[in-house]
Amino acid sequence: MIVKNQTIISHFILQGLPIPPEHQHLFYALFLAMYLTTIMGNLIIIILILLDSHLHTPMYFFLSNLSFSDFCFASVTMPKLLQNMHSQDPSISYVGCLTQMYFFIFFGNMENFLLMVMAYDRYVAICFPLHYISIMSSKLCVCLVVLSWEINMLYSMLHTLLLATLSFCKDNIIKHFFCETSALLKLACSDIYINELMIFILGGPIIVIPFLLIILSYVQIVSSILKVSSARVIHKVFSTCGSHLSVVSLFYGTIIGLYLCPPTNNSTVKETVMAMMYTVVIPMLNPFIYSLRNRDMKEALTRVLCKKKFCR
Repeated sequence: MIVKNQTIISHFILQGLPIPPEHQHLFYALFLAMYLTTIMGNLIIIILILLDSHLHTPMYFFLSNLSFSDFCFASVTMPKLLQNMHSQDPSISYVGCLTQMYFFIFFGNMENFLLMVMAYDRYVAICFPLHYISIMSSKLCVCLVVLSWEINMLYSMLHTLLLATLSFCKDNIIKHFFCETSALLKLACSDIYINELMIFILGGPIIVIPFLLIILSYVQIVSSILKVSSARVIHKVFSTCGSHLSVVSLFYGTIIGLYLCPPTNNSTVKETVMAMMYTVVIPMLNPFIYSLRNRDMKEALTRVLCKKKFCR
């Protein structure tokens, strides 16, 4: 069907990663190992938090949601990338592309919101320890998570519906390894002003506001602990916040490197590398950061293994 020299396409071609053909098998094995590590790591954290009653606290409730979000976020892009590398068929249907974009936006922003909520939890725990239980009630924790899900659901749906209204020309090659929003907009034949306006009006605040609130939380935390002269208390505070700070640094450092650094001649390669960072590497590293630097997680793993295997 042709309307005004525009063709309604049924599928897109994903350009994939700039990997030489002779190295395809090596990178396929590497990405498969990374994806399986991501799945296993996040599943272990979720299962530990569910099984161990000592971890039924607000901090670990938020961590379980973060692990679930990382699990899903990696699963949005990696299976399709691995399939394309294995089958050498880089096509993806129009509906499949929009679906992938929706869940990519959804789970990508969920990590942003959950990191903000976790920063608030640490702020209350350190600055108002005597009122922590009353402030961080089960009801408030559930409301914060549900609100994050609802906001991101509406935001993702808005961008997906707006993109679904666009017309695409015969050029259906997406210069990326997944259906990324800006890559799709470059292929559109119709006016993308509204799409770009919504990205600017809504996309900016959705990233910037949580980041600023995280910074504000840690400014208050640092201000609070500087009033304490006990080295033991200061060490405990930093050990409690260390994992979260590491994840925040990885997540926002990647975003800043991708969107705020000036573009270069190899901007396409840079975007691909950065996309691999926040779609694969960060979800894979998060479980290690929270488990290797967290005594509670190690003790929970020991208790669960003892209960299931050795203490029957």
